[in-house]
Amino acid sequence: EVDKLRKAKQMLEEQISQPFRDIIGESAALKEVFSLIDKVAKTDANILILGENGTGKELVARAIHQKSMRKDNSFVAVDMGAITETLFESELFGHKKGSFTDAREDRPGRFELANGGTLFLDEIGNLSLNLQSKLLSALQSRQVTRVCANQAQDVDIRLVCATNMPLHQMVKEGKFRQDLLYRINTVEITIPPLCDRVDDIPPLADYFIEKY
Repeated sequence: EVDKLRKAKQMLEEQISQPFRDIIGESAALKEVFSLIDKVAKTDANILILGENGTGKELVARAIHQKSMRKDNSFVAVDMGAITETLFESELFGHKKGSFTDAREDRPGRFELANGGTLFLDEIGNLSLNLQSKLLSALQSRQVTRVCANQAQDVDIRLVCATNMPLHQMVKEGKFRQDLLYRINTVEITIPPLCDRVDDIPPLADYFIEKY
């Protein structure tokens, strides 16, 4: 059964691994983004993707994963804006059975699920300073401890983060940790909005006409 699952996963990966398959556009600005993805994908550098809502930040993150040395392992996406303060550690680091009311069994967190692959943290600008500190600690140590567990576990992930918020300005205002920003943006990729790449409107229009 394990062998069948691996082969099925490999087939699915091959189907979706066409270069920039889901990123539609032909503009010079978007081609620069493609070029940068090609340069950084093979490395293990942490990536920060910046751009307005709807510009395709998760598509870029998935393209980086598909072109990386980790493409045969998991791509785990987490919407940081949807995780409450109380569930943050359980969701990201996992928990032991009985650690809280609904914890009926041991459960791995997103870090563990992404082990060997890519962890994509979307909307990272929405984290409170308290949660930023907990995330930074895990990134620095490359270890996570499940809620109510005594032993830390090593994790090997490639980190990709994204936000539509002005993190550099937030650092100046004391709303985002400078050391965390340094940790997550070894390479920064900015996706230009559609108003700055009008050449992409015709192929997008063709795509949606065909789709709908």
